[in-house]
Amino acid sequence: MKRVVITGLGALTPIGNSVDTFWKNAINGQSGASKITKFDTTLFKTKFAAELKDFDPKKYLDRNQIKRSDLFTQYALYSVAEAMEDSGLDTSIMSPFDIGVIWGTGQGGMQTFEDEVKNYVEGNKNPRFSPFFIPKLLSNMASGLIAMKYGLMGINYTAVSACASSSSAIMDAFNYIRLNKAKVMVTGGSESPITEASIGGFNAMKALSTANDHAEEASRPFDVDRSGFVMGEGAGALILEEYEHAKKRGATIYAEIVGAAMTDDAYHISATHPEGLGAIKAMQLAMEEANINPEAVNYLNTHATSTPVGDISEVKAVATTFNNRFDHLKISATKSMTGHLLGAAGAIEAILAIKTIQHNTIPPTINTTTLDPEIPAGMPIVTKEAIPHNVTIAMSNTFGFGGHNATTIFKKI
Repeated sequence: MKRVVITGLGALTPIGNSVDTFWKNAINGQSGASKITKFDTTLFKTKFAAELKDFDPKKYLDRNQIKRSDLFTQYALYSVAEAMEDSGLDTSIMSPFDIGVIWGTGQGGMQTFEDEVKNYVEGNKNPRFSPFFIPKLLSNMASGLIAMKYGLMGINYTAVSACASSSSAIMDAFNYIRLNKAKVMVTGGSESPITEASIGGFNAMKALSTANDHAEEASRPFDVDRSGFVMGEGAGALILEEYEHAKKRGATIYAEIVGAAMTDDAYHISATHPEGLGAIKAMQLAMEEANINPEAVNYLNTHATSTPVGDISEVKAVATTFNNRFDHLKISATKSMTGHLLGAAGAIEAILAIKTIQHNTIPPTINTTTLDPEIPAGMPIVTKEAIPHNVTIAMSNTFGFGGHNATTIFKKI
């Protein structure tokens, strides 16, 4: 098996349109939640979300790319452009078949779908659809356009596992390099779910917080008063590279990915297993692959979305996995700041996990003032503000509707 390292990062998030800004604002405990500006929320139960701020696609995309792509694809191309620049990778001296793309998204071109169906209905059902309707809608178009932009002719597809999508993509990219089927993989995920149908649909499921008067404080993982998640949007990109290839070209190496695993709860269409059985197994398998024991993990970025049921099931899974021994470990839930980016969540949280290794600093769980009494005493959840902590191994959890559980593990190198 080949070793796999991370040599490039790119982020587009509600609290920063670059990796450096994202990290700085996460450490400072900044909330990305505010009133929705993308559509009229008068009749909606939830009137806020974690939108991108001052997003300008023209920084990395030309006019034709913007015209012919859905927002989720624009977000993908934007974050990948930063990651590719960061990696210093010269694709012109490599075989294009040695570089692939595996991207993640949960919903794909939702805004495009909504717009075209509205136009169809409001236009007396005259089927004058845009010729770009289907290409913009398709979930695989982000990975396809990334490949086209950089001439990457290797493995290429999109992973869809709801909120675990980008973690699934990272895991698959990791495995293809380990198996010597690629030298470099561009991976991550993007999502643009702040639309009328998405907000309305998640409202109908009672999954979103409706704390409209306190938007910035609405995402409060593990808090006794949590009431649902806050929708977020954006993208995260990672350049994964075979270790010897990266070392030979003198690349900056942020961390090594040493373990990844997926399981399924096989329990409910949206709720996690109440005892976290699938999550436990995913964490155990990832650690087994990484050849480490629970005491080796220094930081855990939890999935914790601020839902009443989901947060506690994850807490139970973590307590079981780590045998209620936490001397070595710090835990935080960064969705308290970014909101929940659905299929892009795993990618931006992987970036934060990698940055904890780089900077030995744990980002906080903001808005959490009173821990739920079901949380075991002594569980080291970092609240209020960032803290210093030596991190050599970081773990990230992401879970998705349908019971998907994904865990990735990163190691200092």
